[in-house]
Amino acid sequence: MRLLLVEDDTMIGETVLDLLRAEHFAVDWVRDGEMADTALKAERYDLVLLDLGLPRRDGLEVLRALRARQDTAPVLIVTARDAVAERVAGLNAGADDYVLKPYDLDELLARIHALIRRAHGRADPVVRYQDVALNPATREASKGGEPIVLSAREWAVLETLMARPGVVFSRAQLEEKLYGWKDDISSNAVEVYIHGLRKKLGPGLIQNVRGLGYLMPK
Repeated sequence: MRLLLVEDDTMIGETVLDLLRAEHFAVDWVRDGEMADTALKAERYDLVLLDLGLPRRDGLEVLRALRARQDTAPVLIVTARDAVAERVAGLNAGADDYVLKPYDLDELLARIHALIRRAHGRADPVVRYQDVALNPATREASKGGEPIVLSAREWAVLETLMARPGVVFSRAQLEEKLYGWKDDISSNAVEVYIHGLRKKLGPGLIQNVRGLGYLMPK
């Protein structure tokens, strides 16, 4: 899953960035509203963590522009603005949830997972496909009830494919879920992770679609 962190406070940004990467998210971090708007026009994110009091362009303006483009990415406002009118304005502008600073990091993660789950139309926190189960909150994976160990990027590929069975993902689309802007990408990275997953889950679970990419059959 790829997230956009919009936060101008360096200390908070570094803390949240470390937290999200430890949870195996690919994260891009921008520090003002203009950069956020540019990033959101150029990339497709699974979730946006959006501060409101930003330099150059206010977070509410960024959010309104995002929704005006019909972008449905979940948006979690994370801000120190605690007035009820501010929260109402954010939600009415298209935010999906609202967290006030200072916040508990565990609560922040729980809200992120809940919004991603909702965006994929799931009530169950566990992602399931046949006899494979992933629990994003606990980072536990199993096949046939037996635990399996996945690397962070194997997890990211598998979660992406399991969330939308029957949908073909190209190599470029999977790379977008795996890497932020500053990460180095080897030419065969996705193939390496797919190979690792097949060794752990069996060869037939993830299928190649020649010339297009990979999918898990519906």
